[in-house]
Amino acid sequence: MKALVRPRRLAPGARVAVVAPSGPVPEERLQAGLDILRGWDLEPVVAPHVLDRHGTFDYLAGTDADRAADLQSAWCDPSVDAVLCARGGYGVQRMTELLDWDALRAAGPKVFLGFSDITALHEAFATRLGLVTLHGPMAAGIDFIKNARAQEHLRATLFEPESVRTLTSSGQALVPGRARGVLLGGCLSLLAAELGTPHARPSARGGLLCLEDVNEETYRLDRYLTQLLRAGWLDGVTGILLGSWERCDPYDRIRALVLDRLGGLGVPIAEEFGFGHCEGALTVPFGVPAELDAEAGTLTLDVPALA
Repeated sequence: MKALVRPRRLAPGARVAVVAPSGPVPEERLQAGLDILRGWDLEPVVAPHVLDRHGTFDYLAGTDADRAADLQSAWCDPSVDAVLCARGGYGVQRMTELLDWDALRAAGPKVFLGFSDITALHEAFATRLGLVTLHGPMAAGIDFIKNARAQEHLRATLFEPESVRTLTSSGQALVPGRARGVLLGGCLSLLAAELGTPHARPSARGGLLCLEDVNEETYRLDRYLTQLLRAGWLDGVTGILLGSWERCDPYDRIRALVLDRLGGLGVPIAEEFGFGHCEGALTVPFGVPAELDAEAGTLTLDVPALA
């Protein structure tokens, strides 16, 4: 797996577009997030349909066409340096094929940030555009608004990425060892849902796979992992990092499931790396080569997340 193209880091005064590709966004949380971005000396620009709500399916932030148009317009605007998702939820997969990927590619690299349902866009930006993307707190997310650790790690990644080249686990090695590879992954349920879709990544071969999820029963997590195994998608993965499993079953049960399903891959597996749906979530750059030391509980990037 090749390392991907790193967008340029942000500088004071940079224009950042905020879009809502998935679920509806509470206005008060959006305003709080915009205030934080302005406090970083960024100029946030809110896409036209960010506060929309679909007339029939109220779990969507507006129509598929409008959500796609917002993302397309923001990415193709040469004055915009970064595109930040407001929140996750559900809806990215409904609008991905409505995007003009040739136009997005022609617009050149820029920072893209999000997580959860945005996993589908991380995958698309990797396979269709060849770009590094940031798996991290979103502009209207509670964690971004209220948690200093989440804010500071994201801010450092955006402005001073060389200062955050090592991430440290608070857990243990489920399977010891060291591994090198290119970072990828995100929300487990979304990775499973991507199988068989147009331009989906054929496998995680050569990658360090980051996995997390939220509000899932153990049998469902079992199904997602088993689906990835049966599809051969995990063949050749070099190592696995586990993030948060908020509102899932007790963690001992999750740990046992991971060992049952993934232990047979024979690659290092390390837990509790602090990314995903947890308090104080760290920002992880997908598409950057790195080394995992499962026993030491460290992930060290070969290069800073952004150029």
